[in-house]
Amino acid sequence: MKQATPPAGRYSAPVQSVTELTRSIRGLLETQYPFASVRGEISNLRAPFSGHSYFTLKDDQAQLRAVLFKQQQRYLQQPLKDGQQVVCAGRITVYEQRGEYQLLVDFVDFQGAGPLQYAFERLKTRLAEEGLFAAARKRPLPFLPERIGLITSPNGAAVHDFLRMANDRFPAVPVEIMPVKVQGAEAAGEIVEAIRLMNERQSCQVLILCRGGGSLEDLWAFNEERVARAITASEIPVVSAIGHEVDFTITDFVADCRAPTPTAAAEAVLPDRRQLQNKVGQLTRRLANASRSTMDDLRRRVAFHRRLLSDPTALLQHHLLRLDYTQSAMVYALTNRTATLRTRLQRAVTRLAAQNPAQRLSHHQKLLRQLEGRLEHAMLNAVQQRRASLGQAASLLDAVSPLAVLGRGYAIARQTDGRLVRSAQQLTLGESLEIILANGRADCQVTTIHPGQEQKEV
Repeated sequence: MKQATPPAGRYSAPVQSVTELTRSIRGLLETQYPFASVRGEISNLRAPFSGHSYFTLKDDQAQLRAVLFKQQQRYLQQPLKDGQQVVCAGRITVYEQRGEYQLLVDFVDFQGAGPLQYAFERLKTRLAEEGLFAAARKRPLPFLPERIGLITSPNGAAVHDFLRMANDRFPAVPVEIMPVKVQGAEAAGEIVEAIRLMNERQSCQVLILCRGGGSLEDLWAFNEERVARAITASEIPVVSAIGHEVDFTITDFVADCRAPTPTAAAEAVLPDRRQLQNKVGQLTRRLANASRSTMDDLRRRVAFHRRLLSDPTALLQHHLLRLDYTQSAMVYALTNRTATLRTRLQRAVTRLAAQNPAQRLSHHQKLLRQLEGRLEHAMLNAVQQRRASLGQAASLLDAVSPLAVLGRGYAIARQTDGRLVRSAQQLTLGESLEIILANGRADCQVTTIHPGQEQKEV
């Protein structure tokens, strides 16, 4: 299909291809800036197999890509490192394949570490003095965690690298992703909150901080003190998988384990299921060989004792039965171990269901109602028995009460010292007595005593 030609006079300048325009800009830059000196901080340093060094020169407001070819590196006073403050002299050009302008460095003058690198080293020294990097403080990772907590950005390549390796090594272990920002001013706060929340839930046995590579400022959220202290305070072991193998952050030093890449982090927290399967196979074969060896040894011992004991048929048959039973039991144990474990699991589930709080509450409520009825019945019976006993005691007390005797016309004589008069021999003439009647009392004086007879005059 023939491309339509735009009408003449529509464009104010000649139409150029991308390549032509890019080359024009390149020529203009190389002409206007044949040589330039730039001060800045080295960041995002890379050294591929070609031997050339690629890095970014930056300050607080801008950045510039730079490349130092292998043949120019022989003039360096020291190796290049991220965070160094340098002055680079070279030529400005354009990398046409990407349309980016860059500095071809001919000479590097080192001026010390940049402010971010200085802050990194100062915090690293202070935390090390507090013992946060000590190996004795770090906890071992679980051999096979039931669940893994992954604190990362869900949109980065690092999470896909980790999940791909985790699925390859042990896909049965679930991975819980806690999405956070891994770059920018809000990243550190979200990471700290994610660590706190995961510790509060206690649903994972290991936490992994995961992020791909980047410059020092890109990774700065993992160099903040509050992130380091959150990792130290975590009750769950933490693995730091930040950047590439050459990248180091404060989290790498305070974490319980440092993985050079997200892929290596998956290898660190998950065993290889194929190796485990091979190990189980080896142990199974060793157990089978040991079982066969044991049975062969038992057969040899039976044959030896048979020769010693001549022909004790009954005893030999007994031992043969025991040997067959042992062999069957061992084969059963080897082939039905999985079924046994499943049965135990089902029983545990059944017992757990029996301990359901709702069922136990219903049972205890029913038992409480029964006990309330029994208690009420027992109280009524007790009250009735007490009332009957009280009535009998009242009747008996009334029968033997002196007041009842006095009510029939009798009286009680009592001397002044309170003793009751039971015999005329206790009395003396002129003695004062107190006479107690059914209703009231009277004071009397003895005028006549008749021993052995009823007193007619008192």
